[in-house]
Amino acid sequence: MALIVQKYGGTSVGDVERIKNVARRALATQRAGNDVVVVVSAMSGETNRLLKLTQAVTERPDEREQDVVAATGEQVTIGLTALAIQGHGGKARSFTGPQVRILTDSAFSKARIRSIDSGKLRQALERGEIAVVAGFQGEDEEGNITTLGRGGSDTTAVAVAAAIEADACEIYTDVDGVYTTDPNVVPQARKLERISYEEMLELAGAGAKVLQIRSVEFAMKYNVPLWVKSSFTQDPGTLVCPEDPSMEHVVVSGIAYDRNEAKVSVRGVTDKPGVAARLFKPLADANIVVDLIIQNVGQGGYADMSFTVGKTDLPRALEIIRGVSTELGARTVETDDQIAKVSIVGVGMRNHAGVAAKAFDVLAGAGINIEMISTSEIKVSIVIAAKFVELAVRELHSAFGLDKG
Repeated sequence: MALIVQKYGGTSVGDVERIKNVARRALATQRAGNDVVVVVSAMSGETNRLLKLTQAVTERPDEREQDVVAATGEQVTIGLTALAIQGHGGKARSFTGPQVRILTDSAFSKARIRSIDSGKLRQALERGEIAVVAGFQGEDEEGNITTLGRGGSDTTAVAVAAAIEADACEIYTDVDGVYTTDPNVVPQARKLERISYEEMLELAGAGAKVLQIRSVEFAMKYNVPLWVKSSFTQDPGTLVCPEDPSMEHVVVSGIAYDRNEAKVSVRGVTDKPGVAARLFKPLADANIVVDLIIQNVGQGGYADMSFTVGKTDLPRALEIIRGVSTELGARTVETDDQIAKVSIVGVGMRNHAGVAAKAFDVLAGAGINIEMISTSEIKVSIVIAAKFVELAVRELHSAFGLDKG
């Protein structure tokens, strides 16, 4: 007997028939002799609908109250899923995040999980029930409802799997695994049988939407076997697992892109110690994640600094940076929200030189200008104009031999 956590995303629970399909899958897994915990997202499009309601009431909703509204989507789904399991002859009990006692910090709309009390889930399993848990939500120490940000149900599922020491965590979505890139952009993209935690972490952080980055962090930290599967097929999917030596033979495993990027440039800032800290500390205090940062070589005592943030964070980031830049005496603050980031990922890059040079050559041959560059041990990220992103992905995918043979 195994203990399995199954997570079903919004498209997998998009309507009543799909919820019934989830119930059948969960029951089939249980009847094969396993204990099952199901984590579900809100029905497809529901979270967007709820957030639009909050913005219709007020242009800049209070984040605490917005979380109260947004969390209701998953509450509907867990109730319907438990009812569907019962309707197919099974036993099920639904749990909201607070009922499971998923304790988070108080960063509303992007909370991070601190701990999970697995007691109620284990009791449900002992009674022969399938425990149906609301993804995306928890509560802070003050009892406030919190949400975990986009894709947060993935994080809930992996965190629950770690807390109850599950044998596997299966992430069900509308794709049948992890591909070398987005098949909607490159039809020749290949499905990977397995990928390392590190590669998946880099791809998720670079814009690949198949898994939320914090879910991969949890899986890697607690060594949770993580499967990405489709809820509409019987395909075995892709296993996200620890790296092994054979993976290093493949130089590039995948290419990701992210259109949700905006660039902020601070021109003519004084080139002296402490200025960067003055610029970025207020952003960190506001829970705004900064991605790429570039500072040019100072001339005449002044320098320019550019960085990227998510588009949704741009208005708040701009408000903060303009205030700080005025204090620092910077010349101007400029923004560009028509950019995109393309990233090349592979653990084999550790032992193979020339990946970045080849990427630059490919983009130059396609007439694509590079605006920013960032590298890590297994990733090269390049910021370009958004209008060229699909062309860049196709050209790089082919150049690195990732197309189907």
